[in-house]
Amino acid sequence: EVQLVESGGGLVQAGGSLRLSCAASEFTLVGSTIGWFRQAPGKEREGVLCIRGSDGSTNYVDSVKGRFTISSDSAKNTVYLQMNSLKSEDSAVYYCAVPRSGSMNSYCSGRVVSYEYDYWGQGTQVTVSS
Repeated sequence: EVQLVESGGGLVQAGGSLRLSCAASEFTLVGSTIGWFRQAPGKEREGVLCIRGSDGSTNYVDSVKGRFTISSDSAKNTVYLQMNSLKSEDSAVYYCAVPRSGSMNSYCSGRVVSYEYDYWGQGTQVTVSS
């Protein structure tokens, strides 16, 4: 059974940084298409960024461009979401997700959309105080 587990969330002051982790079991993350999403209270889930497994290209929602980046550690089968210059509007539960097809797709071609992903983690809370 594929499981994704996010960690690294917490409370941080505006302008600070956090690094979220997404670890997987029964699924190889490195080389897969991966998406990061977030959902704030009372709001719809929003795609934050994605990386396409086949060629490493990335897409970001405009609000995080230049502040958020994705990286990975193949030895740990873990991907990271580095979040810098955090703002109060970044407060949300953050989720990582992967498609069942792994790298064998052309997803992450534009907007970061949830319907491209099959497996989701349970989320980790990020709270940015202003």
